[in-house]
Amino acid sequence: MAAPVSQRYPRFAPSLETSVAKETNRRERLVYSSEHGPSCLRCGRRIAGCACREAPRSDPGDGVVRVGRETQGRRGKGVTVIRGVSLPPAALAALARELKQRCGTGGTVKSGAIEIQGDHRDALMRELANRGWKVKRSGG
Repeated sequence: MAAPVSQRYPRFAPSLETSVAKETNRRERLVYSSEHGPSCLRCGRRIAGCACREAPRSDPGDGVVRVGRETQGRRGKGVTVIRGVSLPPAALAALARELKQRCGTGGTVKSGAIEIQGDHRDALMRELANRGWKVKRSGG
């Protein structure tokens, strides 16, 4: 049997042992298997036993819903962005659908923020305040 790395190369022992351990972990890590079905990318468990999907994370923030207007990355077209609504993804999508109908325009939900096409800040602020949210205008 060969001598440990630290005895064979005393000057480079810590870095070699660390790299050998990393290489061993790489070889032992399962990359693909069709035996158990698909697995979650976040927690590594099978989809049926995934803990990530059971309790989606929602950031409560400071409890204030902020309504602003953005044009960046949209070729000059303005959208009204609503941030800070702490709802699960399904409820957030339902709220976005109702707000889009209220404004008579399109929109989407991206990264927990609702985007409504056009400048509808005043109407959306009134609507959200009527629904019981604490609303502030953000931006200029």
